[in-house]
Amino acid sequence: MTSDVTTLISPVEALIAAERVTVAYENDPVIVDVDLTIEPGDMIGIVGPSGSGKSTLFRALLGSVPLHSGSVSRRAGLTVGLVPQVERIDWNFPVTVAECVAMARAGGWRTPWIRRGERREIDAVLERLGLDGLAGRHIRNLSGGQQQRVFLARAMFTGAEAIFLDEPTSGLDVTTRHEVLHLLDDLNRDGVTIVLSTHDLNGIATHLPTIVCLNRSVIGAGTPADVLTPDVLERTYGSPMEILEHGGMRVVVDSGHGSSLLPLRRDVGA
Repeated sequence: MTSDVTTLISPVEALIAAERVTVAYENDPVIVDVDLTIEPGDMIGIVGPSGSGKSTLFRALLGSVPLHSGSVSRRAGLTVGLVPQVERIDWNFPVTVAECVAMARAGGWRTPWIRRGERREIDAVLERLGLDGLAGRHIRNLSGGQQQRVFLARAMFTGAEAIFLDEPTSGLDVTTRHEVLHLLDDLNRDGVTIVLSTHDLNGIATHLPTIVCLNRSVIGAGTPADVLTPDVLERTYGSPMEILEHGGMRVVVDSGHGSSLLPLRRDVGA
C-alpha cells in the first residue's frame, strides 16, 4: 500500500501532525507507524542511534519523501527552514557567507548581486548569530561552528516559523556544541519552533524540554525525566543503561560505552 497524504490544517492547530507514518525504501521499512505532533513554540529533540530513521522522519514531516502508509498534515501557510548535516555540504562551492544566505530565498539566487534591502537583512541575521564581519568570507574559510550558523542564518533569512536541524552538533567540540544549543534556545524563546535530531545524548537533556526516542518507531516521548529511563533507553539504543543520581543531576550510564552526564533541567538561560 502507498499513501502520501498531505492535508492543510487550520492556523489554531498543530504546525505538523504525523499519524501512523511508515516510510520504506525498496519495501524495506525505515520508520514504522510513527505518530508525532509539533505545536507552535515547541523545542523537540529526536534522539536515537545512527540508522534509526531520524533523517527519514524529517523528510516525511517536510513532505520530501513518499509515505508507504499514514498521513502528514501541515498548517496552511507554514514556513519551514531546514538545516542539513554540515558533512553533506560542498564547502568548496564558490560563494561567500552573504551569498550563501541570500540563496535561501524563494527562487534561489535570482541575480548576480544582493539587493540593498536584502543586504541589511542578511547583516542583521549574521550579527544575531555572531557572524558579523564575515559576510564577505568564503564559506570554506569558516570553522565548523561558523558553518553550522551560516545554514541556521539561511533558515532564519526565509522567515521560517519552524526550523528543522539534522544533527546540528555533529562533529563540533563540546564548547561549540553548547554555543549552538544555547543559540537555538534563544531562538525558541523568541517564538521559533525548533526540531533537531541527534544520536548523541550528551547534553541534550540540559537544553530540550521535549525528547522523542526513535528507533524505527517511537519508543518514548515526553520530558527528559519521563523519557530517559533504563527501559526506554535500552530499547532505543540496544544497550543496557542505568539512571544514577550524581550531584543533584540524573546520570545515564551505558554499561558498554561508559557514561554521559545529563542534567535534567533547562538552565541554558541562566
